[in-house]
Amino acid sequence: VGDLVIVTSQAGSYETGDGADPKLARDERALAGRERAIGVKPAAELTLVVEAFRRTDGKRAWEFKTAATGDRPESHEKHNLATPTPVSDGERVYAWFGNGQVVALDMAGNLVWRKHLGSFLNQWGHGSSPAVYKGLLLLLCDHRPGAYLMALDGKTGVEKWKVDRGRGRVSHSTPVVVAGPKGDELIVNSDQRIDGYAPLTGELLWWAGSERQTPIPSAVFHDGTIYLSRGYRNSDIWALRPGGKGDVGTTHMKWRMPNGGSYVPSILQYQGLLYMTNEVGVVTCAEAETGTVVWKERLGGIFFASPVAGDGKVYMLSETGEMFVLRAGRKAEVLAKNELGERFLASPAVAGGRIFLRGDGTLFGVGR
Repeated sequence: VGDLVIVTSQAGSYETGDGADPKLARDERALAGRERAIGVKPAAELTLVVEAFRRTDGKRAWEFKTAATGDRPESHEKHNLATPTPVSDGERVYAWFGNGQVVALDMAGNLVWRKHLGSFLNQWGHGSSPAVYKGLLLLLCDHRPGAYLMALDGKTGVEKWKVDRGRGRVSHSTPVVVAGPKGDELIVNSDQRIDGYAPLTGELLWWAGSERQTPIPSAVFHDGTIYLSRGYRNSDIWALRPGGKGDVGTTHMKWRMPNGGSYVPSILQYQGLLYMTNEVGVVTCAEAETGTVVWKERLGGIFFASPVAGDGKVYMLSETGEMFVLRAGRKAEVLAKNELGERFLASPAVAGGRIFLRGDGTLFGVGR
């Protein structure tokens, strides 16, 4: 945002389970052997950190720290309380952490308000990031003991609305606001189904789809169509029109691909084509309008980060430190494979002709 690149972190760690977390690439032994945990040393005190770096040269502009309070939820070994991506409305930076803490900072890193939403109890930990919309901070809190969707006032942190989503819901996905024919809609991907809400009030507008285990990818919207990989292994892919009411699984579906979708990364739509990768690095390119597969290519890699595009190229960043650069288009063509020597779980950010990459130990700014 502006001249700043914002990241969050957790200092210190704690034991969260039996150490038997599933491998994303468990069906590919060579790849699974390269997967590893974050590996932060255990500490009695946990600190939550928000940092801002200058986009021009990477120098730290400011740092905010606060103690992690409340319950320490169970989480997967590949993430921690700082998994959600911070967001900004240009006036404030909002950071949400996996133990339920939310902080709002001004653009100089000073605390504006803070709020604790209570215990977040989920088998693999909290993964959903906040979204900003017309002065609201939108938070998806799908957790087994009790799931809800809520909106806070961006200026004050005061609750504006809260919608109960029932017990037993699970989602690690970030809600996305899209433009519908009758007004904006908030799209939520969860293990029960896909839901569309009115973002200003929380009213449930429509729903589609059936149960799907461990949903992580977020919706992508382009030219009046919602594209969504439901998540988990061998996911199906949906193309939906917004604007429906009630169950729209039949009435508003443009097309559905039964498999080939991504486990963790969201879909990329670029120049009329969709790009997605499964858990063992098989990339599928399909026509956005029809869902017809154009090509498939095995890159070999473990992908948590979502793909990004620009300058006629598609960029895919693997956990094991390779940046694959593909030529966008109807032919599979890998232009480069760059070894960066880091482990990457976070998706790249693109702004002002640069790509920003956040590794375990290094922040990269890549440009001309």
